[in-house]
Amino acid sequence: MDFIYIASIIAAILLFSVAVFQVLLALGYPFGEFAMGGYHKVLPKKLRVVSVMNALILLFMGFVVLQHTNVVNGLELLSTNTVVWVITIFLGFNTITNLISRSKKERFMMTPLSGLIFLLCLFIALF
Repeated sequence: MDFIYIASIIAAILLFSVAVFQVLLALGYPFGEFAMGGYHKVLPKKLRVVSVMNALILLFMGFVVLQHTNVVNGLELLSTNTVVWVITIFLGFNTITNLISRSKKERFMMTPLSGLIFLLCLFIALF
């Protein structure tokens, strides 16, 4: 098994895990201090909808990463090369926003997680 294959599986597992976290937020679990600036312990209804959308986007991102490295096969509507770069750039910005969050919990938990996924996707995009 080569490193890019392993990196994509790890990245997908992490992306899927964050998607589960977003679903928990959407269901009203009191983890809001770890997300979206940490302004709410339990997210208000409008932000719960955002969490559902985030979960769907994260699942899509994980699927694209797995498809890009041929771990799974799917419909290739767009070049996965382009989409993986968009995902990587997004994760870079996401890592920065987590780093500057006013929430200590978000900074200390989500920044390393997002940074790790970013680095894995950067490795995948480059190779």
